[in-house]
Amino acid sequence: MGRVQVESMLLPSILCNPDISWTELNASQVQANFTALGEPVKLTLTVSDRGMLEEAKIDRWGNPEGEAFHYVDFGVIVEQSSTFDGYTIPTRLRVGWFLGSDRFESEGEFFRCAIDKAIYQ
Repeated sequence: MGRVQVESMLLPSILCNPDISWTELNASQVQANFTALGEPVKLTLTVSDRGMLEEAKIDRWGNPEGEAFHYVDFGVIVEQSSTFDGYTIPTRLRVGWFLGSDRFESEGEFFRCAIDKAIYQ
């Protein structure tokens, strides 16, 4: 479920839904509050001075330590963005647990990807 929630950044129009409430956390962060497939989520988006997405973070249910399941900081570091069919989306990403802590670099990151093309219909 957490993946679906954080991956909403790849289809930005999802975040225009009137059922989503927004909270400004500080000058560079906003939080989208919504429900996806019955699970409430608080998606924190960090943007640069130019308005480009730098990070997306949620509390995701999991057990990255291999012990009991619990909510853990999870998210994406955006290293590059590109525009396709009028949508600007992250196109070079680093994904993992413990986003925002030293543990992300040492044990949390488990996925990197590059998006070369996106088609919206």
